[in-house]
Amino acid sequence: MPYSQIGFLVPLNNNLEEDDSASKLPILEGVNILGRDNFSVSDKRVSRKHISLKASLDGSAEVVVEGSNPVVIRAGDQRKKLYSKDKATIAHGDILELIPGHHVFKYVIPTGAKDTPSPQTRKRSSEEGRKLSEDELLVKKRRQIFEDEAFARNLQGNVLVAILSNYMVDIDWLISACPAIKKIPHVLVIHGEGDGTLDHLKKVKPANWILHKPPLPISYGTHHSKAMLLVYPRGVRIIVHTANLIHVDWNNKSQGLWMQDFPWKDQKDLKKGHEFENDVIDYLSVLKWPEFSVNLPDIGNVTINSSFFKKFNYSSAAVRLIASVPGYHTGPNLKKWGHMKLRTILQESVFDKEFQKSPLVYQFSSLGSLDEKWIAELATSMSAGFSDDKTPLGLGKPLIIWPTVEDVRGSLEGYAAGNAIPSPQKNVEKDFLKKYWAKWKATHTGRCRAMPHIKTYTRYSGQKLAWFLLTSANLSKAAWGALQKNNSQLMIRSYELGVLFLPSSTKDSGYLFSCTDNGGSSEVTCGSSQNAGGRKRELVTLCWRGNQSIDSSSEVIPLPVPYELPPQPYSSEDVPWSWDRRCSKKDVYGQVWPRQVKLYVSQDS
Repeated sequence: MPYSQIGFLVPLNNNLEEDDSASKLPILEGVNILGRDNFSVSDKRVSRKHISLKASLDGSAEVVVEGSNPVVIRAGDQRKKLYSKDKATIAHGDILELIPGHHVFKYVIPTGAKDTPSPQTRKRSSEEGRKLSEDELLVKKRRQIFEDEAFARNLQGNVLVAILSNYMVDIDWLISACPAIKKIPHVLVIHGEGDGTLDHLKKVKPANWILHKPPLPISYGTHHSKAMLLVYPRGVRIIVHTANLIHVDWNNKSQGLWMQDFPWKDQKDLKKGHEFENDVIDYLSVLKWPEFSVNLPDIGNVTINSSFFKKFNYSSAAVRLIASVPGYHTGPNLKKWGHMKLRTILQESVFDKEFQKSPLVYQFSSLGSLDEKWIAELATSMSAGFSDDKTPLGLGKPLIIWPTVEDVRGSLEGYAAGNAIPSPQKNVEKDFLKKYWAKWKATHTGRCRAMPHIKTYTRYSGQKLAWFLLTSANLSKAAWGALQKNNSQLMIRSYELGVLFLPSSTKDSGYLFSCTDNGGSSEVTCGSSQNAGGRKRELVTLCWRGNQSIDSSSEVIPLPVPYELPPQPYSSEDVPWSWDRRCSKKDVYGQVWPRQVKLYVSQDS
């Protein structure tokens, strides 16, 4: 099916004159997905999927803000700011600011195409639209798949070394989902699989892959961290996420992912450190993977161990790492891991006074065997910090967001989604937990029926966030650690990894590098990872709408919190999901629970 060209987005300079040095962007009939790569801008505030622009035959176009940062539309003397998911219609001559005051384009319809079609033309077009054949729809679908695959290829780049950290790993699925991974010269897979699955992994893995299961010195622990470190000729990309490397985790679930790129250090800066660098090296050093040597372009022979990752410049890091490693941690190590690491960082941070005694939210996919003493211990860590007048924020009341039986029954996967929410009734139905339960609600992102495998923790006031943590850690002592021996020792069973967003300023310059052979490193302002002049960062949800409570000089960072705030407490009819509960009411696929199938995950997925 041919796609008619409706108009152009014409780049403008600071004087709102056409910029002859930049190319016009053609706009086709239908939905146009536009972002950083289309506009050829390096500013990371412009998302890769920044706006969608649905152009009609009459020349009008509906703009939807798909990214997290606001867009401005100027029509004549009117200037309207749109936030994430907001919509507006534009016409010939209207101006778009992708970031308020920056990256300005004019929507232009060529002469002769601006006339409004006659009623007969509109009727004929409508009738033609209704007569789309299945073949034409298939062509359209294939076109979108082609564009998506091209976009994915552009993201992959030239990976020289890949370190994949996870709990569950299905190599057969991973290679089918990402065939390019077979071309990476060196791949290290750090996993938590048991002996039976490990035998299969050894049989099917490519010859150049190394498998490693970190030591587990305390029983009932797991290697649960989910991360990727991808080494490119010009730097390293660090990714922390929440999905196992298995098919079911990447389909029909709510997951989370953070990533940031870091260039090689200059020779003069090799001995310079950074707190994020310390976080990374401290964690990698305990994994004890088998070292291996590689020959990197322009670098030469290097040994891939934890010290290798000191070679990158982390000065623009937008987050801190919060990791857990198994062991009995005392002395200086007491504050290095688990909830005590979070407590230590929060105690060193300054927050707005409005967060004093503000509530906490815990959201995760597996609930351990808990008691009220430990819940209070965790809340103490998550309530740490001071306001700018040096007053402690004070203890916040936690709420636990957890899907109900009805949520799981009506989800995209039906009861099968409950396999990945693997907590037994004996853990879920403790009386003291009833006062904490809150509903999984994600209407703002359209993901109510996509059951959460994502794990997040935050402290909030309205739609503002004191801090936000994306992590692999479920709500369990094994993941977060439990204090022992009069609070002088922290016992942790499992490996976990998360990224903590804070309101603190980042004053160092950020850098971008090309993942492919063409292009080099350049110093740029990197949106959420960088503040011009060290401005204060304000963390908000996607539902936040600008108001006077935020200083105009602050940089606003919208974060895709996966649930709605404030959380809605359970009603008297709501029953928390547990995977060993019998459910006779049929789900969306006509099934009851449990089905006679083998459950695919262990309790701490």
